[in-house]
Amino acid sequence: MGQTMKVAIVDDEQDMRQSISQWLSLSGFDTETYGSAEDALKALSPDFQGVVVSDIKMPGMDGMSFLKRLMSVDSALPVIMITGHGDVPMAVQAMQVGAFDFLEKPFNPDKMTELAKKAANARRLTLDNRALRRELSDGGSGIMKKLVGTSPAMERLREDILDLGQADGHVLIEGETGTGKTLVAHALHAVGAKAGKKFVLFSCAAHDESILASRLFGPAEDGAPLPLLEEARGGTLVLEDIESLPMQLQARLLSWMNEQGTPAETRIVAICNLQEPGRTCEDALRPDLFYRLAAMKITIPPLRQRGEDILMLFQQFSDQYADEYGCDAPQVSAQEAAQLLQAPWPGNIRQLVNIAERAVLQSRRGSGTIASLLMADNEAAADFTVTTEGKPLKDYVEAFEKMLIDNTMRRHRGSIVNVMEELCLPRRTLNEKMAKYSLQRADYL
Repeated sequence: MGQTMKVAIVDDEQDMRQSISQWLSLSGFDTETYGSAEDALKALSPDFQGVVVSDIKMPGMDGMSFLKRLMSVDSALPVIMITGHGDVPMAVQAMQVGAFDFLEKPFNPDKMTELAKKAANARRLTLDNRALRRELSDGGSGIMKKLVGTSPAMERLREDILDLGQADGHVLIEGETGTGKTLVAHALHAVGAKAGKKFVLFSCAAHDESILASRLFGPAEDGAPLPLLEEARGGTLVLEDIESLPMQLQARLLSWMNEQGTPAETRIVAICNLQEPGRTCEDALRPDLFYRLAAMKITIPPLRQRGEDILMLFQQFSDQYADEYGCDAPQVSAQEAAQLLQAPWPGNIRQLVNIAERAVLQSRRGSGTIASLLMADNEAAADFTVTTEGKPLKDYVEAFEKMLIDNTMRRHRGSIVNVMEELCLPRRTLNEKMAKYSLQRADYL
């Protein structure tokens, strides 16, 4: 059965706990017993290396409430519920909540072992998959680490990259200008099976049709570079500005993709940079090519939808430019933080980088404001308005508060005493706020 899996046995009756424990121990499991759901919850973490067997009727927290708490801790944790005779409706309800399976008393011990082994195999697969995803997130020469941000939109983007990176099909990447589409293409390649193979990047907007045809498809002439589809064989070919590819060449590309079969030897990652109002990538591509590529599609979130990531990125870029220019990074006030969060950011990350650099240069001269930079970046002052994705005041306050604590912790290199003194916060309040915003002192030492 491979590595021994644990079984947490939860039952208020000592005889039942011991009999289940003895039987499963003989079957090769490492068992832990708990007399109450409350005791078990203290010991069970999201990466618990095993499964749970729990009675459904217990004093205090009953099995159903226990199951709901476990599902909130880790929805993939296999939980086998033990029900009394005639409690099948309750067992069905447990299955709907997320239980792996249930056993009705009196149960056959062999049936218990069989269910525990199935649950353990499912758990092992879940844990292995999580370990792989963590490894991939940290791999790719650190490229996944460049996709920074804690917003739900960025969490989903990283999950999409890990999912599609492991698949074999061709991919379409969409997103506004400056969102980092080429970086995402690099990440897809870095976390996939073709990571060690060729990665070829080519812009379809930089050449006329005849040059595009020869560069993509050949034939290769003496002294001429290999056609890109040949050069990228076995690896990844990224086609930027796919919407600029003429219809005739779109047809040739689709034909080539069909000839490859499944799984594809060479993966096509198409990046759509269509900026025309009212037109989409679907409008610019042949329907058959679009649907072939869009079967696996990644849409990169615009910066204005990333909440407090904006402040974190601004601070990161400001620090980088401050180091480069040999000066201090500008301190962001509460009003400026709100302005950064409210700006429409039509240029997305690229625009934010530019604003951060100019803010550092302004700060070095001792003049100017972040608001003036944001206003100047739009064609008219009227363009600088609160975005349509309006947020409650509480969200702005919390984003600024997190940024302020983070900045102060970094400046004082994790000195809690100095941070408490500067921010006029008692130790308990500072600890609570750091826990709330997932800030760890060890990260600043």
